[in-house]
Amino acid sequence: MGAATPFVVGAIGLAQYQQQGAIGRYNQDVANRNALVAEQEAQLIEKQSEFDIARFDTNFKKLEGASRVAFAKSGVVAGSGTAYKIAVANAREAELQRQIIRYNSKVEQSRKIESANFSRIQGNIARQQARLAQIGTIASTGTSLLSMSNFGSTPRSNTFTGGLQTYGGGYSF
Repeated sequence: MGAATPFVVGAIGLAQYQQQGAIGRYNQDVANRNALVAEQEAQLIEKQSEFDIARFDTNFKKLEGASRVAFAKSGVVAGSGTAYKIAVANAREAELQRQIIRYNSKVEQSRKIESANFSRIQGNIARQQARLAQIGTIASTGTSLLSMSNFGSTPRSNTFTGGLQTYGGGYSF
């Protein structure tokens, strides 16, 4: 083997080590970016729920106004008897709807936050896998270099020792 062979093996091992590190960092960066996107989506869900509640309130006020007009046209006195009971029931239903909107929003936000956490965990795992691959590269490169140098083996002599050697079939030379 030429003297340059260990250098080439070492250079290839180093390049592989660096690429594995770069891949691990890249995968972790992608996972962190996905986590940030999920967190931003959670914020958007919260803003959307505020908008949905405001739109619901607007529609509810229109419904209340239409109910008052209908009661007035029919001669029912507002704030008494059936009209009052209907208004109270509608108010309770409206509050329930607001709470449902808020609850659904919180559930979706929690899912997005959990998704962000999971993405970060995946990024950390990708980085650790790259580090393990780097350790494997170091080990295999080191093993290759050691085997090239015959480190630890007994040197062979090319000199004739004068002994007879028997080969299959019983012939001696």
